[in-house]
Amino acid sequence: MSQSTVQHGTFVIERDFPQPPVRVFAAWASPEAKAGWFAGPAGKWTALERRLDFRIGGAERLRGSFEGGRESDFQAHYHDIVHNRRIVYSYTMHVDGRRISVSLATIEFRRSGEGTRLVLTEQGVFLDGYDDAGSREKGTRALMDKLEASL
Repeated sequence: MSQSTVQHGTFVIERDFPQPPVRVFAAWASPEAKAGWFAGPAGKWTALERRLDFRIGGAERLRGSFEGGRESDFQAHYHDIVHNRRIVYSYTMHVDGRRISVSLATIEFRRSGEGTRLVLTEQGVFLDGYDDAGSREKGTRALMDKLEASL
């Protein structure tokens, strides 16, 4: 019998990039560019399915397998997109077919000199005994490192 519980968590990540907002935004909007940084750990995770329909009302899915066979499944829906300024989406995260969380993410792209200040705010609900223990924020920070390297 599974627990019927919820645990809430919110975090904000601010990151400065030397590239202008148009370039940083494109790294989220282009399927090819996003595939270059939005993935599990290199050498430890293999993408099984990747789709991106980047528009208001569009959806995204990234499903993959870790070494040892554990499977992750990210399923997102885009609610608001302001070109080069803002992205708002919600997503569910599944591990081995079990939904572990539902989140709302807001990504803001603010001009900062010649570059961009990216502000990512995530509000998450962790379900049925899943203890995130900060791993979502840690994983998102690792993705921001990959984004920076891809730019």
